[in-house]
Amino acid sequence: MDRMAKIARKTDETDITLELNLDGKGEADVNTGIGFFDHMLKSFAKHGFFDLKLSVVGDLYVDAHHTVEDTGIVLGQAIKKALGNKEGIKRYGSFLLPMDETLVMCAIDLSGRPYLNYQADLTAERIGYMDSELVKEFFYAISYSAGMNLHIKHMDGTNNHHIVEAMFKAFAKALDVATSYDERIQGVLSTKGTISDE
Repeated sequence: MDRMAKIARKTDETDITLELNLDGKGEADVNTGIGFFDHMLKSFAKHGFFDLKLSVVGDLYVDAHHTVEDTGIVLGQAIKKALGNKEGIKRYGSFLLPMDETLVMCAIDLSGRPYLNYQADLTAERIGYMDSELVKEFFYAISYSAGMNLHIKHMDGTNNHHIVEAMFKAFAKALDVATSYDERIQGVLSTKGTISDE
């Protein structure tokens, strides 16, 4: 079964088209207009083995907020759509990712219930042309539009670029585990019989 999704979303603030293949090879064609954000999204695709094609035209003359947040919304929608009824998937995934002096933990439950627990000590206001505070907004948007319980915790490290990149990579690795199949699972992994909107 192909686990792919294509989402188009246009508002007065952003115009986004996104294609996602959960069973890809890690190939990415990304253009958001924000160089550091593009780098993070390409890392997400590469380390999660997701194919991602993304084009964003946003109101960057205002700031990067709408572009980053709306991209998170659309990516979350694509994840949810590509997963379908979630039959056979592991549902849970976690990863502890080191990057030089940095250590980040990410844990996911594809429960259908949105929640974000984000803990990070970022000391720089901006990384490249992206405000550091937007990292949390991005993951918040994903968690709520995908219906995902998402925990991201910065455990060690001081370099802001490393911390954020480790977050995106840890998220990718945890999501790869959570979306993978386990042949022992009959239907969905829930005593309720559904993990679409528990």
